[in-house]
Amino acid sequence: MPPTASDRRRRRRLVTGLGAAGAAGAVTALVAVLVPSASAATLLSEDFEDGASGWSKSGGTWAVVTDGSKVYQQSKADSELARVFAGETSWTDYSVQAKVKPISLGSGLAGIAARASSASNMYRLALTSAGKAELQSVKGSAVSVLGSVAVSNLTSWHTLRIDASGSTVTGYVDGAKVAAGTGTLAGNGRVGLVTSYASASFDDVAVNPVTGAPVSPTVSSSASKTATASPSASKTATASPSASKTATASASASKTATASPSASKTATATPTATTTSGTGTSPTAAWPAATGSKPVTATIPVSGTLDGGNARYYGSGALGGDGQAEGQDPLFKLADGAVLKNVILGAPAADGVHCSGSCTLINVWWENVGEDAATFKGGASATYTIDGGGARSADDKVFQHNGGGTLTIKNFQVSDFGKLYRSCGNCSTQHKRAVVVQNVIATAPAKSLVGVNANYGDTATLSKITIVGDDELDICVRYTGNNTGKEPTKIGSGPDGVTCKYSESDVSFK
Repeated sequence: MPPTASDRRRRRRLVTGLGAAGAAGAVTALVAVLVPSASAATLLSEDFEDGASGWSKSGGTWAVVTDGSKVYQQSKADSELARVFAGETSWTDYSVQAKVKPISLGSGLAGIAARASSASNMYRLALTSAGKAELQSVKGSAVSVLGSVAVSNLTSWHTLRIDASGSTVTGYVDGAKVAAGTGTLAGNGRVGLVTSYASASFDDVAVNPVTGAPVSPTVSSSASKTATASPSASKTATASPSASKTATASASASKTATASPSASKTATATPTATTTSGTGTSPTAAWPAATGSKPVTATIPVSGTLDGGNARYYGSGALGGDGQAEGQDPLFKLADGAVLKNVILGAPAADGVHCSGSCTLINVWWENVGEDAATFKGGASATYTIDGGGARSADDKVFQHNGGGTLTIKNFQVSDFGKLYRSCGNCSTQHKRAVVVQNVIATAPAKSLVGVNANYGDTATLSKITIVGDDELDICVRYTGNNTGKEPTKIGSGPDGVTCKYSESDVSFK
């Protein structure tokens, strides 16, 4: 007899209840019985029976619902882009597989993603309204189709898989190869579930090293209930689509028994108040692996010091929208003198971080910049420091300076952005502002490094700047700002010794 949902939960409690000392042995034993031919290095396995708390959301309306068993469903069919992500940005070569059932495709698509370096940069294998499965390379609004095959019964369950190995990306639908191509995107990133102008259900997500693709072995009916991996007669991992969801055993039966603690669905790092100081990482440092994930439904106020322990915080609920509109609330709001350190902001990041007065950000990482990474709102004497960390995928500004005072950005890395820094060009209350940029590596594509208002006496002092991939990038742009809300006027760029204070030797191009 197939195990009930309570049986499956009882097996998971057995593993998690053993604690750190006994978990490794329990994992080995359960994997040996449940999935004897599966790779021991499984990175992530998810059947959503216990919810979806380990997935960070960007757009759409996501919920765990019942469709024979628990599935993760995106129900907002008019959402331009709805995505959820899991795993680590440091993952490189792997195979990701999931079952996908479009509910309403309209003119859109539903599928899976691999090597998602941000919410808008990924490899995507999608079922489309044109009746095809397409393997795509997605970089912002630019989508390149690497190959496609026709698919019948689009609104049935289909098994999609992407193998990413080195520069080669290969897609499969129901066991049949869709296409293989040479990728030009980042060679690392998280996995995701994606819809665009469509609604769909997702289930049985498995991530393995690319040499050990997900497997679904059949388990003998003589196996005991707690070691049986034959789920309820509703899921299938077979290549032929069907309207029902029956299944053989799946690696998802051991979702807590993964080889990487980062695949845990709940955050393991709880922010703690500390009084210790810290220094920023080098701008060449590798991005940190998240120690856990924490959804943020309301802005977190910070006074004193908050050390996130490299947990990933991401917007949810009211902070979980997929837009870039002005006026969003931040994930963190820092009081005067507050310190935020060792925090990863996942997607969506809403309006990032707001500093009401002087503040310090140490080793803060933005995986996908929302409206802005951080906004500084203090008075004329405020001092703000960004030391270490990095930011990716900012359609416009990374750091927005609306108040007065001086912002120092040092030991920082930024890539795929509009501007690293902008002194507000049209705020109703204007200030004389200063920015100091030291030891920063900026990787194209980008529009400019900093923008300042010459007519308000702004200054930008730059040193040890490295630009990668664009030897014509504007380093310091001068504007005539205003307080009427109109678009400011660009009046020049480059060092002038007054507003833009640096020499050509302070900037190197690679």
